[in-house]
Amino acid sequence: MKVVIAGGGWSGCAASLSARKQGAEVLLIERTDMLLGTGLVGGIMRNNGRFTAAEEMIAMGGGELFQLIDRNTLHRNVEFPGHRHASLYNVATMEPRVKEFLLRSGISILLSARMEEVERDGDRIKSVTVKQQGEKTRIEGDVFIDATGTAGPPSNCTKYGNGCAMCILRCPSFGGRISLAAKAGVKEMVGRKGEQVGAMSGSCKLFKESLSRDIAGLLDRQGVAVIPIPPIERSKDKLSIKACQQYALPEFEQNLILLDTGHAKLMVPYFPLEALRRIPGFENARYEDPYAGGLGNSIRYVGMAPRDDTLKVIGIENLFCGGEKAGLLVGHTEAIVTGALAGFNAVRQIRTETPLALPDTLAVGDAISHVRKQMETEDGLGYKYTFSGSVYFERMKQRRLYSTEPKEIEKRVDQAGMVGIFSR
Repeated sequence: MKVVIAGGGWSGCAASLSARKQGAEVLLIERTDMLLGTGLVGGIMRNNGRFTAAEEMIAMGGGELFQLIDRNTLHRNVEFPGHRHASLYNVATMEPRVKEFLLRSGISILLSARMEEVERDGDRIKSVTVKQQGEKTRIEGDVFIDATGTAGPPSNCTKYGNGCAMCILRCPSFGGRISLAAKAGVKEMVGRKGEQVGAMSGSCKLFKESLSRDIAGLLDRQGVAVIPIPPIERSKDKLSIKACQQYALPEFEQNLILLDTGHAKLMVPYFPLEALRRIPGFENARYEDPYAGGLGNSIRYVGMAPRDDTLKVIGIENLFCGGEKAGLLVGHTEAIVTGALAGFNAVRQIRTETPLALPDTLAVGDAISHVRKQMETEDGLGYKYTFSGSVYFERMKQRRLYSTEPKEIEKRVDQAGMVGIFSR
């Protein structure tokens, strides 16, 4: 059983681990020189409903990455506007730990490798051709998983945003994102809100050393700093374009909200450097990512695959998807959840077993199903969905799916007959 996964972000890593646990030979292909994708500069976990989702996955036997993250956490139970009990992992040390864990699990990894071609045999993918260090290699597989995301290439950031801001995706260095689904002939879906095609990423990162000692010290001690913005420097427009709609709150307009994830994570999609340096404590501020953080971040959600609730891509018999490729789900927790299910179902298909659709009595199952249904409507394509806020977190609370009690969550998983399902 051979499973080939394109894209080494959180979703691709989760998919590779899940498929490997089911006994498959797994190859993970990543176009850059590091895994985790936006997880290299993310760092926020377990805030609001993401706590519930993580504990559900742990109870279902698919929580190894969450447990690995927990062991690399800088701050726990952090509270900031609209968000409770957040954990902040160390972005500087997370990727090597994940890579080592995957290699130790028996997963093969190709870095700095780009898909050049996809060969089909009817409605099945037969092989992909990958270019690495100038050499092309044809790779066959039984089932393929698209975890390539939806951000970039730079032409999309120029057409729908403010140009390439030189973000962590590093398209100018490694080439823009290549979609496995699109290469296989799948017509992808595009998110849209009003005139905005796709959405901008949600935050900038500052060197902590470039901030005042008071602000840096507050971040080191508490993990969060909330600094008022003078009224003349405020902008409402930034809130409306953000991919992470759970942060579209007045507090994020009126304050600079920083989180300590190893760097100072500034919770805005962009902020002009000259204006930022006029705020006390930020006189020497410098962006770490994106380098052009005064212009804007990457444009995302411009290439999502139509799929069912088992995460099989519609139109290709042996292709599954996870992460942003699976729809308008925002966040690392969401990527790990969908990736784990895609990897699990990839092996079930090889074994000619019925793919698993997670029950909607669990937050993870309800989210996957609900987002798929919403994306079939024009209005639904204008929203972003996450366990941590905005429209889906409200749905979680209304359906009484939100909980911060691990025993209660485990009991619900048991009632659904899902305990240990990903480890069987």
